[in-house]
Amino acid sequence: MGVEKINMPQLGESVTEGTISTWLVQVGDKVNKYDPIAEVMTDKVNAEVPSSFTGVIKELVAQEGDTIAVGELMCYIEVEGGGSADVAEEPAKNEPAVEEPAAEEKNDQKIKEQKQEQHENKDKTMKKRYSPAVMRLAQENDIDLDQVEGTGKGGRITRKDVEKVIATGGTQAKQSQETVQEAPAQSSEPAPSPAQPTSASSNIKTQAGDKEIPVTGVRKAIAQNMVKSKTEIPHAWMMVEVDVTGLVEYRNTLKDKFKAEEGYSLTFFSFFVKAVAQALKEYPQLNSTWAGDKIIQRKAINLNIAVAKEDQLFVPVIKDADDKSIKGIAKDITDLAMKARNGKLTSADMEGGTFTVNNTGSFGSVQSMGVINHPQAAILQVESIVKKPVIKDGMFAARDMVNLCLSLDHRVLDGLVAGNFLARVKEILENTNKDNTPIY
Repeated sequence: MGVEKINMPQLGESVTEGTISTWLVQVGDKVNKYDPIAEVMTDKVNAEVPSSFTGVIKELVAQEGDTIAVGELMCYIEVEGGGSADVAEEPAKNEPAVEEPAAEEKNDQKIKEQKQEQHENKDKTMKKRYSPAVMRLAQENDIDLDQVEGTGKGGRITRKDVEKVIATGGTQAKQSQETVQEAPAQSSEPAPSPAQPTSASSNIKTQAGDKEIPVTGVRKAIAQNMVKSKTEIPHAWMMVEVDVTGLVEYRNTLKDKFKAEEGYSLTFFSFFVKAVAQALKEYPQLNSTWAGDKIIQRKAINLNIAVAKEDQLFVPVIKDADDKSIKGIAKDITDLAMKARNGKLTSADMEGGTFTVNNTGSFGSVQSMGVINHPQAAILQVESIVKKPVIKDGMFAARDMVNLCLSLDHRVLDGLVAGNFLARVKEILENTNKDNTPIY
């Protein structure tokens, strides 16, 4: 028997860490190779981590809620055929294998003592092994981890242990202890009351009835990516108003028959995604990435779309959108949204995006400024379709109007090319009708 490590795998392009949301195994469980052992959240996807070996789980090093880097240790597993220092050496060839009973018992006792010593030493070292999540919380709240009592295996300090200290006064925890230790035994001075809990990144005090929500998993990843985008990318904005009356009429004549035949909806959004993909083919500058001393213009047109599951937001990718029909895009939108709701999105669903189209109109929004999905060069917000009185041919007419709001990376794009791109999307949409636009 031998003990092997299972580390955090690479779960997607540019993924650097993952948060263990749920362990699917316990110490002592027998697992086969490729069996799922943990559910992990990253900034791109929720995924199951498979076992790299067949064997018995010996130790869960990371705790639920811990965020650990790719390649960092998750757990130990005992596997067959690995060889171990705990196994007595086999007798040499041509030598008798018989051993005196007393000597055998003595050898067994020695092995047990060595194992016990190794286990005790391991438990001691466990107390000093902190996960990145624990280290980050301690540093942000000025907590001395030597003063924290760990409740994990071998006295290991878990995230919950640190959060408990924060909730009872955070930085005052150690100070209060030192005050009590330094005071004379006969002193009757009351110990200082713990300070009000503070947020992890500021001195904002909570009030009675306030609710503190730990920032973990997807929300933390979104926050980091948004800060990176706003810090690194000089954003600029443009907007055009589009008359989509013909598109609305065309789609409304098709939607019932389409749903009955195909089993999923023909949404307005699929028409917008198709128009954007077509325009990107003509204006590939928007399908680019800033790379310091160069700009990388992507050949593939892979469009990120935003889909939500409760309070979680995901941006899966419609691959090669320019090669797909409106029907194909509508199917991809339906499939990706369903996967997100059921927690079935894979890393492959999230990788390779080159441009983002965001359906903010589904919330009734009529104008917004999107934050670019780093490291892309632009994001387009498709707003709500609103019926408005518009002057057409010198007369007022009720028309279906929509705003398209473009955020662009001004390092990569200038107003001229961005304006031409928006004008082309507008032209495609305003000419969408039964005569010009095949669905299949």
